[in-house]
Amino acid sequence: MLISKANSTAANQNIRLLFITLSYEIHAQKLSDQRKNPNSEKHMDLKNFTRLPFYIKLACVLFSLFALGTLVILAKDILSPLIFSCLFAILLIPLAKFFERRLRLPRGAASMIAVILLLSLITLVMYVIGSQLADLAKDWPAFQAQISRSLWNFRGWVSAHFGITRRKQLNVVNSAASKVTSPDAAFVGTTLLSLSSILLFLIFTFIYTFFFLLYRRLILKFLESVFLEENKGKVHEVIEQVQMIIRQYIVGLLIEMTIVATAVSVTLSVLGVQYAILLGLITGIFNLIPYFGIFSALVISATITLGTSPDSNTVIYVLITFVATHVIDSNIILPLVVGSKVRINALVTVLGVVIGEMFWGISGMFLSIPVIAVLKIIFDRVESLQPWGIILGVEEKKQEKLAAKLKVK
Repeated sequence: MLISKANSTAANQNIRLLFITLSYEIHAQKLSDQRKNPNSEKHMDLKNFTRLPFYIKLACVLFSLFALGTLVILAKDILSPLIFSCLFAILLIPLAKFFERRLRLPRGAASMIAVILLLSLITLVMYVIGSQLADLAKDWPAFQAQISRSLWNFRGWVSAHFGITRRKQLNVVNSAASKVTSPDAAFVGTTLLSLSSILLFLIFTFIYTFFFLLYRRLILKFLESVFLEENKGKVHEVIEQVQMIIRQYIVGLLIEMTIVATAVSVTLSVLGVQYAILLGLITGIFNLIPYFGIFSALVISATITLGTSPDSNTVIYVLITFVATHVIDSNIILPLVVGSKVRINALVTVLGVVIGEMFWGISGMFLSIPVIAVLKIIFDRVESLQPWGIILGVEEKKQEKLAAKLKVK
């Protein structure tokens, strides 16, 4: 206990010493700049910051990232529906403008109708998924029995080919089987949100979406007024470009989701898999999460197929279907309908999904790519941030030209 207190006291003293050192170095740099240029006291610009020692800049950056990450985690319940509603609002702006200009509706009525139409579409998808899940719940006893038989046969195959007895496999397989077949398992409660939480999340999301549509001009004026007068034109241009490209990006994602869901549903129906529509919708929605989504959908589909299909070979055909779907989606569908809007490299995509899950869980995984896309659009259009836009993108001629241009400067 005494050692812990001593370590804590020493850590606090080190932190205080670090801040004192930083303050001293910044003050010394400021005095040096004042001697060189008496007018430098009026403002502390980016050039002055870049002249500071490396360890001070590193400490400032790390402290800023830590503070930002902490705020993002603490404000999850507020920021998550806000970001979703912002994306929905960007998507619905053309529809709201159509109701305002063509039908001569007030902005409040036009915004409300646009939100109601989006809500109706989402409700329809949730109704189809819910009805399919209800049918699956009715067949749950047969599903459990089929899973148990399949696992028993699999243990026999392993025992015959690898010499591992059923008893040695039993400890590992039983724990896995209980997690898969028990609807009251602990992992269900930790990975799935309760119905009340989902409803509350959707309610706030659509309320925020309505207000974003209603006050979009006021928000635009606020964003322009935050910056200096000479930068207002650039800010307005960036905001308009962000809205346009993000709208195209979301539409591309929706088209991709529809194509994947339809293809998987039709293919599984041809193979005779039960709940093909449910599995197709799950695949289309989960595919919005790069790499991890299609793998999660594959595991769910293979498990349901194993528990409902009398022929175990059908699972192999399901695996082949998902691998082929992923290959076609990554190399043909994605570049055509999504890749032309915003290109993000695979490393940043995976890191974004992992960090999003660490911060906000499932909602963070869905939001990570749109947020990175917004950042890339902003970085590409702000000269001082263009190097960050390069590292987020892929290797193509436009990115190489931009990098060469920055190198020349």
